[in-house]
Amino acid sequence: MNWIERWHGARVHTRRVRILAGAAARLLPAGFSVLDIGCGDGQLAATLGTLRPDLTLTGVEISPRPHCQIPVSGFDGRELPFGNGRFDAALLVDVLHHTADPGVLLGEAGRVARHVVLVKDHFREGFGAQATLRLMDEVGNRRHGVALPFNYLSRREWDALFARCGLTVQTSNPLRELYPLPARLIFGRGLHFFARLGPRGTVDRRLPPQP
Repeated sequence: MNWIERWHGARVHTRRVRILAGAAARLLPAGFSVLDIGCGDGQLAATLGTLRPDLTLTGVEISPRPHCQIPVSGFDGRELPFGNGRFDAALLVDVLHHTADPGVLLGEAGRVARHVVLVKDHFREGFGAQATLRLMDEVGNRRHGVALPFNYLSRREWDALFARCGLTVQTSNPLRELYPLPARLIFGRGLHFFARLGPRGTVDRRLPPQP
C-alpha cells in the first residue's frame, strides 16, 4: 500500500463513514427497513445502525465479504433478489458510477424501496473533475477489486437519469465537510452529493429537508 492509500485509510475513510452515516440517519424516518446496495464490508450501515438502532439494515453485494458487519446477500450487480416494495428505503453510496448503466441499478432500487432512495455519488463538474474522481476511485477501490468504469455524470445527466427512473430529488446535501482541509480544496469542491429521492412528483413530509 503506497502513502496515498495509507493517508486515505487513516485520514479519510473513517471520517467519510461517520459523515455519510450521519447524513443518512437524518433522512430516514423511525422504524424504516433499509437495503444497503453495494454495502462492501458493512461498516457504513453498521455505523448508521449505531446512530439509528430503530432501523433494520440489510446489505447486498456482488461479492459478499465473509465478515460483513450486517446481514448480506449476493446479487449479479443488476437485478436485486427482492420483491417489489420489500424495503422502506434503499441506500446507494458511491455505487452507481461503478456500473456500466447506472439507470439499471437505480431503477431496481426504486422498485424494491417503497418510499425513499438515498444516493451518494459524484458530479462531473468543474476543471479536472474527471481526473480527480478517477484518482479518488483508484486510491479507494482498486485494491478491493471493485469495477472501475469511471462512469461519472454531470448534474444535467443525473437529473435526466432520475427522471428516467421515475424519481425526483426531495433534498440534496453537497457534503462540503466530507474531506478535511486542505484535501477538501482538491477532492471536495462540489464533486459530491447526497440526495434523497422519492417517486416523481411527491414530497415526503415526514422527512425534513436537509439545510
